Amino acid sequence: MPLADLTLAQWRSFDLPAARRFAEEAARLVDGRVTLVETTEHLGAPLHRVRIEREGQDFALIPGGRVSLGFDPDGWRPTPWQTADYAESLEQGFADGPDLRAHLARVLSPRRSVVLPTVLMGVEDENLTGPPADMPAVLAARGLRMPSSDEWEHACGAGAETLFRWGDDCPRDRLPYEDGPGPQNEPSAFGLRIAYDTYRAELTSDTTAVHGGDGGESVCGGYGRLLAWLPLATAHRNPSMAEFVYADPDGDALWEDASTRPVLPL
Repeated sequence: MPLADLTLAQWRSFDLPAARRFAEEAARLVDGRVTLVETTEHLGAPLHRVRIEREGQDFALIPGGRVSLGFDPDGWRPTPWQTADYAESLEQGFADGPDLRAHLARVLSPRRSVVLPTVLMGVEDENLTGPPADMPAVLAARGLRMPSSDEWEHACGAGAETLFRWGDDCPRDRLPYEDGPGPQNEPSAFGLRIAYDTYRAELTSDTTAVHGGDGGESVCGGYGRLLAWLPLATAHRNPSMAEFVYADPDGDALWEDASTRPVLPL
């Protein structure tokens, strides 16, 4: 079986020695070396994490296949705190309509099923070195590419159907860019440092979406706690910021504060 055809379900069926053998084969294909193979708990079942180093850069293994993405606001029940916090944001003029679930339906990608290849993806995002239109060529020179929006979302959530990669709620006592303990500062299920700081804004090959942050807009704007955390939601696409990033690459250069997460195909 080609490594790129590995499915998440198959990956979950491997024992640790089999996962290690697969990791070693993936590393061989990309002229890299395995630096980590471990088993964690995710969605009530074991999940292996693999890290491969290539040319000084760390990549995590992201198994693909047919996966479910997006968020279903109708199947989600906000807590009383979330409802009250959103109502405060609405009073301040920052919310989009009186209903929280309707707001989420507008800013999050819908539930859907897609088929993705298994890839290696950068553990860390990296700053852009030029306009977004130049990044495919810049990455290709290193044997890399930008992820698709679907690949980014899958790498972030790893099959979780919750609002955030760690669950449906967010801390109430801190803002999402602060250092220290917090779910955003924990590695993702696949071992990525992703959706960790709203001042970050990750670009993909989809020019209508920005992921993992909004450049700090929601925090600086005083949107309220829930809406300040919302840019870290797995399915958040932020099309309005994408317009600013891509509309005038020679103008305000908003892309200078953006990043991307390199993909190393198998």
